Amino acid sequence: MTRDELRSVPEQLFTPRLLLRAPRAGDGDAICAAVRASLTELKPWMVFAQEEPEPARFEANVRRAQANFVLRRELRYLLFLRDGEAFVGVAGLQHIDWGVPKFEIGYWQDSRFSRQGLMTEAVGALCEMAQGALGARRLEIRCDALNLRSQGVPTRLGFELEGRLRNEDVAADDPSRLRDTLVFARVQ
Repeated sequence: MTRDELRSVPEQLFTPRLLLRAPRAGDGDAICAAVRASLTELKPWMVFAQEEPEPARFEANVRRAQANFVLRRELRYLLFLRDGEAFVGVAGLQHIDWGVPKFEIGYWQDSRFSRQGLMTEAVGALCEMAQGALGARRLEIRCDALNLRSQGVPTRLGFELEGRLRNEDVAADDPSRLRDTLVFARVQ
């Protein structure tokens, strides 16, 4: 056991329109349905969207995410509309360095909820919690330089574009093609 595992981290966050909560066993079906409905939009950017979605694969992933949340290795939150039980997407803190402390924020959403500002709202809540309760000194958002929608989230939340990492990774949908990654950051 490490001291990091004992850190107090909220399991739920609320925004005006959303509930963000830690993953639970049984969440795999909702995630699988959202990925299935959003394959066209997710495929260019997300490795997990390259295969046909299978509920068992997503359920196994949820259970690993639940364990990582408890161990404070990754703090993934599932997003739900507050006025119902509709699953909206995922946003979380990953690549955690508790020594700084710093976090990278990752996110994706069900395309049926796009262009409503929900992801900006969710990531804003994560930023507030990370910089407040967790004492984050640095928050990063990285995205493919061609993913204009994803770039909008850090821009709207006051992140600064720190740089472009050229040929930094392979494209999610075509491993023969290299991609550039943009790095946005917010520091305090």
